[in-house]
Amino acid sequence: MKLYNLKDHNEQVSFAQAVKQGLGKQQGLFFPLELPEFELTEIDDMLEMDFVTRSSKILSAFIGDEIPPHQLNERLKTAFTFPAPVVDVTDDIAALELFHGPTLAFKDFGGRFMAQMLSYVSGADEQITILTATSGDTGAAVAHAFYGMENVRVVILYPQGKISPLQEKLFCTLGGNIETIAIDGDFDVCQSLVKQAFDDEELKKAIGLNSANSINISRLLAQICYYFEAVAQLPQEKRNQLVISVPSGNFGDLTAGLLAKSLGLPVKRFIAATNANDTVPRFLADGQWTPNATVATLSNAMDVSQPNNWPRVEELFRRKTWRLGDLGYGAVNDETTKAAMRELADLGYLSEPHAAIAWRLLRDGLQDGEFGLFLGTAHPAKFKESVETILERTLPLPDALAERADLPLLSHSMKAEFAELRAFLLKK
Repeated sequence: MKLYNLKDHNEQVSFAQAVKQGLGKQQGLFFPLELPEFELTEIDDMLEMDFVTRSSKILSAFIGDEIPPHQLNERLKTAFTFPAPVVDVTDDIAALELFHGPTLAFKDFGGRFMAQMLSYVSGADEQITILTATSGDTGAAVAHAFYGMENVRVVILYPQGKISPLQEKLFCTLGGNIETIAIDGDFDVCQSLVKQAFDDEELKKAIGLNSANSINISRLLAQICYYFEAVAQLPQEKRNQLVISVPSGNFGDLTAGLLAKSLGLPVKRFIAATNANDTVPRFLADGQWTPNATVATLSNAMDVSQPNNWPRVEELFRRKTWRLGDLGYGAVNDETTKAAMRELADLGYLSEPHAAIAWRLLRDGLQDGEFGLFLGTAHPAKFKESVETILERTLPLPDALAERADLPLLSHSMKAEFAELRAFLLKK
């Protein structure tokens, strides 16, 4: 598999290099040189396969002969040990629940696959530092996926006071090879610090720097697989007019869905669902890319004003000669998010803010004859305080959260200054 840097097309790397390197020159994202496509008959056959077998076929189409199919299959068996069920909400809308993994969020798919790929492509004595920023769920997924792995140090930056207490407990209580830093700033500030580190060649070499954000191609490719898993669970008549609404912050999830469509998965259209951090919806409406300052919302994992993966979305539309104007979009404020959560509860479906936003825009935009699917990206209990307040009910804690809820936080606090972060990274 060859990938090229979106900012410098002359920089081309293998899959192994892209996994280890994370970003290219000038902080450029890697993108597949070849965009594979399956025949319709192949798609039909694949939808009859089990999740791991199908995922192996999907990922082999991108990775090629860099990883033998039997090796890839074994790694996926280790990574994908939990389901992604489709749950009916109404006659014409269902939820794709992606929160049944160890950290109760969709990031478990990408985080665990990346850990498997990195251990496969790295030398036994190669020291690696994973540096990543999180707006809530990435941190936990990455921390748990890499926890206890030899020769891997994980450093996670997150915006202090801007993620839920239980999200924080999930990844800031592990210790060992997992180090967490609460940054005085928002997610975009954390992400900027990560990018500055990748621009520092001396630092990169000294600590073997890598990233586990959705900028890493392995995480992105893993997420393609659950879109196929969703369609596989639908009856034939619901597959033909399928609309998928994706809660969007850094836009990795939507990119993966669009890559699934590029492979031949029958999706009529996608809806990019955001909160008040609506850079992309405004861009799609008026053609002007004008990010505002990031604002804190109930759906904190989507509090991103400058989504990293958007260049990949534009590149895919360009390569496929699709029209950006065909991409659905919308933004939902906190009051409407609360109302959407209550509507879902009245329908008998318990949701958290991110999924509720995707549901609301899907409900409002679904046309006659279409079937809608919205992504449930995190377990409602990860947002226990806000969900309980909004829905006026008590949520029991799943075991994964209950066992960490009373543990002490092990985080460092830091100003948003790169020199301070650099010194921290070099100290070991």
